[in-house]
Amino acid sequence: MADADPLQEEERIAHLRLIRTPRIGPVTCAHLLARFGTARRALEAVPDMARRGGGAAPELATEALARAELVAVARLGARHLFRGQGLYPRLLAEVDGAPAVLIAKGRLDLLERPSIAMVGARNASAAAIRFARGLAAQLGQRGFVVASGLARGIDTAAHGGALEAGTIAVVAGGIDVVYPPENAALQQAIGERGLVLAEHPPGIGPRARHFPSRNRIIAGLALGTVVVEAAPKSGSLITARCAADYGREVMAVPGSPLDARAQGCNLLIREGAILIQNAADVAEAVGRIGGGVAADTAAYRTAPPAADASVADRTRLTGLLGPVAVPVDELIRLSGLPPAIVQTVLLELELAGRLERHAGGRASLIG
Repeated sequence: MADADPLQEEERIAHLRLIRTPRIGPVTCAHLLARFGTARRALEAVPDMARRGGGAAPELATEALARAELVAVARLGARHLFRGQGLYPRLLAEVDGAPAVLIAKGRLDLLERPSIAMVGARNASAAAIRFARGLAAQLGQRGFVVASGLARGIDTAAHGGALEAGTIAVVAGGIDVVYPPENAALQQAIGERGLVLAEHPPGIGPRARHFPSRNRIIAGLALGTVVVEAAPKSGSLITARCAADYGREVMAVPGSPLDARAQGCNLLIREGAILIQNAADVAEAVGRIGGGVAADTAAYRTAPPAADASVADRTRLTGLLGPVAVPVDELIRLSGLPPAIVQTVLLELELAGRLERHAGGRASLIG
């Protein structure tokens, strides 16, 4: 983590302060960095923008907190990967709402290879577990890295099968927190021979709201997602639908209609997912494209150019918002305002604690 350039170190600390500040999620962070150029300038601007949004400014994360996190991560033998910089995964950086920072432990070179996500039921059948382990090993032999979520069942089998060739585990809590407990040895092995990624700081335990975000990261890392056994309303299907939203391939292993654990996969196939029987099917579906890393900050600067909004602009846009989430594109169309103005007003409202962002580029008013 050491860096000879004190300005780079200062900017890293400011970046962490920005990310760990309440109300500043991945989308807001990206817009702030796009508008102000550096995290230091963005931090300075937050109080005034919140005031214009009609609310109190969030309490900024302190420099001491950021420095403590840097030290804790380094002690664990891990490092921060900031979106758009260094080794941050290129495919994930293309995703709207991708984490502003990841904490990584293990082989960073795996981020340069094409990856396939593999997910499925926690209470998977013995046959599905055997199939997942074998498929992961075959994908590794073909040069793919297998990414999964270190959960029980299919995730565990996928990591085990791909461990020798290369596997990435995305955890729902801090990188030093083991969940489920029985995977302690596997998580340690992946940290030494594969790569473990976490969105949250060390010491943070997995919470229910963390798992959908973890699923989005898994889907965003990969060229495609393979589902091996899943119930119709499982988290595995959330991962698959995220992959579809990102324009990645969705693949599923068919199962018996008499087994409830196969219903999700069969449903995906009926909806257009590619039926998978072996590693050759996966390779054919995704092709040998992708991989690599983000070279600079341009990969995530998708916000329109900076623009100041007038009182009339804020009034017009706020009048279109309500408790029901609406697409930002629809707000731009209905308001007749330039995209830059709309994004500025939404940013002000969010920093003021009056706006909530939703998946799919939607937003709603709070309260």
